[in-house]
Amino acid sequence: MNLFDANILIQVRQSIAKYSQRNAFYIDSANYSYRQFAERISAIRTIIRSADKDEQIWCLALHDDLNTYASIVALWMEGKAYVPLHPSWPEDRIESIKQQVGCSNVLDACDAPFTKMDLDNWAEISDDALAYILFTSGSTGVPKGVQISRKNIASFIDSFWQTGINITPNDRCMQVFDLTFDVSVQSFLVALTRGACVYTVPYGQVKYLYAASLIQEQHITFGAMAPSMLTYLRPYFDEFDASSMKACILTAEACPVDLMEAWYGCAKNTEIYDFYGPTEATIYCTYYKLTRGGNNLSLNGIISIGKPLVNVQAIIIREDGSLVEGQEKGELCIAGDQVTPGYWKNDEKNVSSFFMREGMRYYHTGDLCYWHESGNIMYSGRIDQQAKIQGFRVELGEIEHHARQFYGNEHRIIAIAFQNAQNLTEIALFVESQAKDTKALVEYLRSKMPQYMIPTRILFEPTFPLNKSEKIDRNELKTKLL
Repeated sequence: MNLFDANILIQVRQSIAKYSQRNAFYIDSANYSYRQFAERISAIRTIIRSADKDEQIWCLALHDDLNTYASIVALWMEGKAYVPLHPSWPEDRIESIKQQVGCSNVLDACDAPFTKMDLDNWAEISDDALAYILFTSGSTGVPKGVQISRKNIASFIDSFWQTGINITPNDRCMQVFDLTFDVSVQSFLVALTRGACVYTVPYGQVKYLYAASLIQEQHITFGAMAPSMLTYLRPYFDEFDASSMKACILTAEACPVDLMEAWYGCAKNTEIYDFYGPTEATIYCTYYKLTRGGNNLSLNGIISIGKPLVNVQAIIIREDGSLVEGQEKGELCIAGDQVTPGYWKNDEKNVSSFFMREGMRYYHTGDLCYWHESGNIMYSGRIDQQAKIQGFRVELGEIEHHARQFYGNEHRIIAIAFQNAQNLTEIALFVESQAKDTKALVEYLRSKMPQYMIPTRILFEPTFPLNKSEKIDRNELKTKLL
């Protein structure tokens, strides 16, 4: 039996059989049972079969509805892979993606009629076949497609359950991410394979406010969120009750230790995890379980990204490809069954992003890290977010850390390297706040760092822009320097 079938399709079918009358989804204030979910899967399978059976990759029109989630399972049962297309994307981006994958079939199953239940048989297909392709922004302006195989996602599910997180049919699992972002796959899949209910955030809603209402009013017990979401909620922590949550994953961006300590105040019964992983390593590849009131590992105020998942191997290398020694910093590289087969029809990117070492194929994460003596990985920032100033290599995370400390960790801080009119590199510091006098901040930074690390521009933004992955959009901030 294929790993994907055993870890995913069979588990979903068992949930449907055991819990047919229980809720599978809560979408826009409406409940949908596992039986209703099964009916939509069955109906959509009929649509897929009536189309071109030879086409393995289907574009999927995304809606925040039961049909969209049922379409994913239906495509998998038919041995197909999906490419999500978001309704808010510009038409040029959608057409670029469709052309890249040669996708003539776009699945939009709003009106699929149900005739009979059809869950007992599905296509026999190799675990090496694709499960989905996620397109992310490319440096050339053309979106690049990350391929995720059925083995990749099945291996991830196996890894996830071995972290110690336990989901039961009684759990209420929150799904706040766009379906174009890979954490969404974890958010709905771990629930559906355990008979739990998925609570989604509808498109068009203010995510952090809607998520907060879900947690309190629907008594959410498990969810994955970006730290940015908690940052927006932080002013309301004193009146916010998240005691229903038994486990919470923070992911998608660096996790500040002070934010976690504050979150413990309203997540009184919650086990908190920091999960890390690029899309190329299938959702997550390392994790760190925080200790309430404990001495949690951190670097520059950022929580450790922990240890590799069981189906992941990690090394840290120097620029010449040799392994680092001791606590020396280098680039984190990832291998194992969760690592993508590569970028869709992009040989140049595949050559630069992957390498072989001792018979294993590794992915360059581009993240600067080092091994802590405990075996955990400490995250120091992006290699491409380092800057060379007057010949000195500067880690922007260190500048951000000292600035956060000056403000008592009340504001989010982003440091960005930019080229001035003389083509020299300078540092700009963005503070998420109303404008303030900067004299005291500069004096404080000078007491902590050498002169070449002091930002030459300090800008205040009331609210930082976020990208589709719920991360702070550094590129958007950088446009304000032009």
